[in-house]
Amino acid sequence: MVVYSGGILLFRFDNNKTEVLLVHPGGPFWTKKDEGAWSIPKGVFEEHESPLDAAKREFKEETGFEADGEFIELGNLTQSSKKIVHAWALEKDLDETKVVSNKFSLEWPRRSGIMKEFPEIDRAGWFDIDLAKKKIQKGQAGFIDRLLAIIS
Repeated sequence: MVVYSGGILLFRFDNNKTEVLLVHPGGPFWTKKDEGAWSIPKGVFEEHESPLDAAKREFKEETGFEADGEFIELGNLTQSSKKIVHAWALEKDLDETKVVSNKFSLEWPRRSGIMKEFPEIDRAGWFDIDLAKKKIQKGQAGFIDRLLAIIS
């Protein structure tokens, strides 16, 4: 079964440099991972939901901020997991220190019978393009390239 996901890549210009907002996944599996672990805020479509509506909803759930404005379609990319991610770019500045994510439950430690809650994302950050390409999950880096091709 193919899984479809929608996401939003925020960008801004700071001192004539393009920066993008990436989020770091929460939970115990990601705690010590950095390079290649960050993502655009994204998530799976709900039944009868358009890709852009899913992207906006997931952005709000993962950051606590509304995504509104003029969206730039970036197309889709197939991840190594076979998930197909549809993405849009949006020029918007926000304070990454004020990001508040929804939570998920997970049995931790494994097979302990203890359920714990973790934030879906544990932090967000603005990165210049070179650093963002190192931080972002490999299968999503193409979205940064597509954004640059459009805004350059």
